[in-house]
Amino acid sequence: MPNEHFDVLIVGAGLSGIGAAYRLQTLCPGKRYAVLEARETLGGTWDLFRYPGIRSDSDMFTLGYPFRPWRAARAIADGAAILEYIQDTAKEFGIDAHIRFSHRVEAASWSSAESRWTVRVRRAGQDAVQNLSCSFLYICSGYYDYSNGHSPTFPGMEEFGGRTIHAQHWPRDYSYRDKRVVIIGSGATAITLVPAMSAEAAHVTMLQRSPSYVASLPARDAVADLLRRHLPEGFAHRLARWKNALIGLAFYQLCRRAPRFASRLLQDRVARQLPAGYDVERHFRPRYAPWDQRLCLVPNGDLFKTLRAGKASIVTDEIDRFIPAGLRLKSGQELPADLVVLATGLKLQACGGMRLEVDGRPVQLGDTLAYRGVLLSGLPNMAFCVGYTNASWTLRADLSSIYVCHLLQYMDDNKLVACVPRLGEGSTEARPLLELTSAYVRRAGADLPKQGTVRPWRLMQNYLIDWVDFRFRGVRESSLHFFASARLIRLSQTLRHDAELARRPVARAA
Repeated sequence: MPNEHFDVLIVGAGLSGIGAAYRLQTLCPGKRYAVLEARETLGGTWDLFRYPGIRSDSDMFTLGYPFRPWRAARAIADGAAILEYIQDTAKEFGIDAHIRFSHRVEAASWSSAESRWTVRVRRAGQDAVQNLSCSFLYICSGYYDYSNGHSPTFPGMEEFGGRTIHAQHWPRDYSYRDKRVVIIGSGATAITLVPAMSAEAAHVTMLQRSPSYVASLPARDAVADLLRRHLPEGFAHRLARWKNALIGLAFYQLCRRAPRFASRLLQDRVARQLPAGYDVERHFRPRYAPWDQRLCLVPNGDLFKTLRAGKASIVTDEIDRFIPAGLRLKSGQELPADLVVLATGLKLQACGGMRLEVDGRPVQLGDTLAYRGVLLSGLPNMAFCVGYTNASWTLRADLSSIYVCHLLQYMDDNKLVACVPRLGEGSTEARPLLELTSAYVRRAGADLPKQGTVRPWRLMQNYLIDWVDFRFRGVRESSLHFFASARLIRLSQTLRHDAELARRPVARAA
C-alpha cells in the first residue's frame, strides 16, 4: 500500500521539472506535490553532461524561464552557468524543499476504482521499494536515457592502444593535454568538443561520416543587452525572449519552405569563415535538407577559428577499423590518436524508462498518441513534458506546464476526478513524435509515443501557434473525456481500443 499521497507527483528535477513545479505552486497553490529525482542532485542534462565545452545550443532568453530573467552577459551559456541558473531558481522559489533526490521511479500503476496512480520508487542504496500515490502524474524526465548514450561497436576497438571515452560519461579531472584526439561524430556534441579540446590537445580531428548544417551566432545578444540597459529587467527579458523565439521560428519556416535557398545561405556563411580553397562542399554540405535534423550552433564562430588556426581538422570518411595507433578509414587513410571520443549520439527513452499500467493492463508507450503534445491517449491523469526540436526546449515545456495547471484547475472547479484523451475512429493516423531524420530518432521510433496528422493530436513545432492555442483554447473538447466519480468504468478496454488505432501503419513525416 502507498505510504504517502500527493495531489501531483513530478518526475525529474531538470530544467522542465523545476519549471513545472514553479507553475504548479503558482497557479495551483493548494496542491500538495513532490518532485522525484533519480540522481543525487538537480539539473538534469546540465548536471549529467561534463564533457569539455558543454553549453546550450539555444539562447538563454528562450531556454531560460519566462518567470525568471537570465541575467548573465552571454546569451549562449556554458553548462555550469545553466546549472547554476536552475539551482538558483529552485532555491529562490522554495522548490528545492519539495525535491526527493535519489528516488528513481521504476513503475506507475493507475487504478480507476481509486482514481489515483501508485508510483513504485527505488531509493539509491536501499533494497526496499517505496510506494507513493498521486492523483496526477507529470513526467518531466526528458526523452533520452541518462544511463547510456549510443555507443556503436567498431572492429578492432580492443586493439586500440589509447583510451576511448563516450562524451555522455566524461571522467572527472581527465587530462587530454598534448594528446592527439579523434572525435567521432558530426552533431552538436562533436562541434562543441572540437574548439574546447583544441586549446590543450596536440591536435583534434573531428571524424564524421556525413556533415551537419552549422550556423554561427554571437555569444552575446546585442539587442537584448540594449533592452536590458534601458528597460525594467522582467520586461526586457520578455521582449528578448519573444524576439529570439520569432526570429528562430521565421528561419525554421524559411528552411522548410525554401530548403535550397536556405542550404545555399548556410553554406555561404560557412565558406566566408574558412580559408580560401577549404573543401566546404565535402565537410559542410549535408545530404539532407535544413532542419530535417537539428541545426548545430557555433557561438562566435569558435569552430571556424579553430580550423583556421590549424589546431583542429575535419575528416569526412567512414571507419574501417581501430588499429593500435588510432583508426584506419575506408579510404585507406590512418588517423593517429591517443584518445578517441565517441560523440555518437543519444539513446532515446520515453518517460524515464518506467513501466506503466492501467487497471492491471501494461501500457506500451509506442501504442499511444500525444494529445496536444502533453497527454497520452488512453492514460488518465498523466502528462509528459516534451520540448521543441526546432527551438528552445523550454518554450514548449513551459506552455505544457501551464496547460497542466489549467487542466487541474478545471477539474477542481467542476469536481472531476479523472480525465483521459480518447482516439476516435478515423480521427487521425499515427506518425513519429519527433519529425527528425536523425539516426538517434529513427532507432527509438517504435518505443516512443506517436503523434497524429491533425489537431489536437498533432505536435506543432511552432511556438506562436502553440502560445495562442494554449492561451485561448479551452480545456474541454470532444477528444478529452472527464469523469466526475470514482466509480469509473475500467479503462483496460479503452486502452486496448486506442492502442489498436495507434498501431496502424505510421505515416512518414511530411
